[in-house]
Order: sequence, then structure tokens, then C-alpha cells
Amino acid sequence: MWSVTLSTAQTPEEPTAEAARQLPPATVSRLTLYLRTLNALLAEGTERVSSEALAESAGVGSANVRKDLSYLGSYGTRGVGYEVAHLSRKIAQALGLTHEWRVAIVGAGNLGRALARYAGFESRGFDVVALFDADQMLMGTEIGWLRVSDVADLESVLAKTRANMVVLALPAGVAQSVCDRVVGAGIHSILSFAPVALTVPAYVNLRKVDMATELQILAYHAQRLQDPRLEEDRPGA
Repeated sequence: MWSVTLSTAQTPEEPTAEAARQLPPATVSRLTLYLRTLNALLAEGTERVSSEALAESAGVGSANVRKDLSYLGSYGTRGVGYEVAHLSRKIAQALGLTHEWRVAIVGAGNLGRALARYAGFESRGFDVVALFDADQMLMGTEIGWLRVSDVADLESVLAKTRANMVVLALPAGVAQSVCDRVVGAGIHSILSFAPVALTVPAYVNLRKVDMATELQILAYHAQRLQDPRLEEDRPGA
């Protein structure tokens, strides 16, 4: 058993020109920030937004906003800005969020259970359709709206649920073998929380989330802030 405590079929719609165009990785990351801001503005009933306001709310420079949005063919109108609803749709199309993304989580430990219960996935266009584990004590238990499936049935459940993305919340020792099975089942989009580097074919998109590494980076910056030579750069100095 290995519960831990801590892809890709698409809908038949034609891809947009924005979705087909290869965007710089930094632009893709910033587009997700803009979309979050735009969705918040939509909820507030805001109809238009300037590049400066969008930049400030997303924590980036306005020049970055204008350059990033130019990749989508959105240039705004001087003195008027961008139409929030239209720009939100354009970014969603460019990010592929107009497709049907069905996510399976492998690993029903604390992390996997937290991910399975996270309501934010659905609001962002991701439908969590399956949850797996190898612990027989967890088989058939319900977590959120999902029932835990036996990882031995991985391939058949992935096919039945039409999953096209997989999240790996696994210990290092089993992550590669499970990853190989996921790829063999036809999944080409994988997000891994496993504390190990995984090997996948070139046609598979693998993203790794290493929380320990991110904390180490934070520690580096935190210790620099304690350097008395940086005193004049601190807020209120």
C-alpha cells in the first residue's frame, strides 16, 4: 500500500489559432494570472479594464501585459482598454480551457484527498473524475464526490471515465512505474507531486510540483532579507 500523508483526448471542436500558436512559457504563466483577475472582474460586473489596472492586479508590468496579449491578437483600445468578457474568452481559448479536461488523481493520502476535495478545479474548467490508491483499506471509501478505485484497475477506470489528465500524488518508490502505466494508457498530460524526477516520452507533457524545493527558494530569499546591507531596500526603510 502506498497512500501518502503529505494526456490527451480532446473534444472534437476545432482548435483556435491562439491555441495552436506556441506561446513563450513565461507568457503562459502570466496569462493564468490575467485570467484569474479577469474572472474576478467579471464577477464584479466590470466591463472594461486597462492594461495598467490588469498589470497591477496580476503583479506584473503593463508592458508585459500588452506584449502577452498581443500574442492573442488583443491590443485593446487606447483610452478605453480591454473588454473583460472578450479578453477572458480569448485567454481561456489560448490556454485550452474551452476543452473538456477530465482529471484522475493517483494517490489518496492526505495530499490526494485534499486535491480531490478542492472545489476550485471545477470553476477553472477541470473535472476530477477518478481517485486511485493501492491501500485496500481505502477501496470504496468516498472522498468528496469520488469513490476510491484500486490502482490495479487504473487502465480500465481511466478509459471508463475518459480521463485525459492525471495527477500523481505518490511516494518516490512507485511514482515511475505508475507514471509508465499512465502513459501506456494514453494519457499525455501529467502533473506530479512525487519527490522524484520522472522520465516520460517526448510527446508527454509532464509538470512537476516540488514543494520542498519551493520552500528552499523561499528560505534563500528570507535569509537575504535578514542581511543588514539590504536594510534600505525594505518597506518603510
